[in-house]
Formats: sequence, structure tokens, C-alpha cells
Amino acid sequence: MAVEDLPQSTRKIIFWVVIILISLGLLINFVLATKERLGQTKGEEIKEELGIPILQEQWEEMPKIEIPDIDEDTIKELEELLKQAEEEQGEIPTE
Repeated sequence: MAVEDLPQSTRKIIFWVVIILISLGLLINFVLATKERLGQTKGEEIKEELGIPILQEQWEEMPKIEIPDIDEDTIKELEELLKQAEEEQGEIPTE
């Protein structure tokens, strides 16, 4: 009995079973090959391939941003200046 002679629903089932089996085979092959490749490469080689030492050097060469410590008195003075500036802006007529 040929596949063409089977009803369409049976042919669809056979088709999907074949597709699933082929997909599983390819997936297993991919997983095993990836596992083998990762086992062969060492951590240092991966760092070199990704350029991590270069990024590390660039990171160290970047200028450091330092945030100054501000005491409470300075903060209060800045808040008062901000309030004064807001009041002055409120008094200026806009045309």
C-alpha cells in the first residue's frame, strides 16, 4: 500500500511524525556539537575571542567621575537660592 493511497489525515500524521523525528535528530546533534565545542575551549580563549582584555583596558583608561560630598548646610543654601530664583521668575512679567 502506497502513501498516496492513504487518507489525507493519515498522510498528515505521517508527515508530522517524520518532521518531528528529523527535528529531534538535528536538535540532538546541535546540542552535542555545542557541548563538545564548549568543552574544548578554555575560559581564557573565550575572553580573548570576545575581546574582553581590550574592553578591560578601555574601561581602566576611561576618566573617573567623582561626585563631591555636599554637607547639609550647602544643600540648604542651594535650596534657598532655588526658591529665590523661582520667586524672581514669578515676578517677571511675560509678554
